[in-house]
Amino acid sequence: MEPRQNTPPLCCFDFDGTFIDQSQPERVDPALAETLGSMRRMGATFAINTGRPLYQAVAGINGCALRDIPDYLIAWEREIYRPTKFRRWVDLGDWNSRCRKDHRKLFRSRKRTLRAIRNFVVEHSGARWVEEPHEPAGIIARDDAEMDHLCGFIDGEIAAARDEKLSYERNSIYLRFAHSGYNKGSAAAELGRQLGVPPARTFAIGDNHNDLSMLDTAVAAMVACPGNAVDRVKQAVSERGGYVAEAHAGEGVAEALNHFFGAA
Repeated sequence: MEPRQNTPPLCCFDFDGTFIDQSQPERVDPALAETLGSMRRMGATFAINTGRPLYQAVAGINGCALRDIPDYLIAWEREIYRPTKFRRWVDLGDWNSRCRKDHRKLFRSRKRTLRAIRNFVVEHSGARWVEEPHEPAGIIARDDAEMDHLCGFIDGEIAAARDEKLSYERNSIYLRFAHSGYNKGSAAAELGRQLGVPPARTFAIGDNHNDLSMLDTAVAAMVACPGNAVDRVKQAVSERGGYVAEAHAGEGVAEALNHFFGAA
């Protein structure tokens, strides 16, 4: 049975720079808190969709004194968690196990390509290559211009190898390599599928490069960004018929929710 168009909406929020203002991480904007209350009375389901690992995401949520939300948490831009009644976060279905398995296979089989990229980063930039157990391959650049340059090289390497599985997620000067099948967009779509919420009833908002995959009308018919979003995101949201808020961070999220739902 197809979900009805009056199905309560699924709302997916990027966290840093969107849901919270990074200059005031200890608070949720009052306008957003009020609007979320109205959305909750509409029966909306909330998900935080962040690049933070799970423990950092939970720390951020606790740090800004969220009480009632989120209903779901997407961490690492790809792993989906649900809370138990004791507020312990556990895997939603088998998505996370498949995600981890596919990433292990990816990093084992792409050593040559990643080595070539690492050599370029080390020899031709001032960026730092990250290689840790929880982060097998990543980059921290000195500034956005340097990351732009590195992304150009990486895109060329991936295209030359005709590699359809190796991808990356970028947030400003930070980049992590990842399997192309798992990102904020595919995770949000999987969450919607499991909940029975169609894209037509899904809202997504974010401010940076790694949010572009969920700011896709195939994932969420209602896409938006706050006024502090990077130019590429503003352009993409505008081109996709979405809403570019004037206000920044949480106040901008409230503005976007009211645009689509008249929530407040």
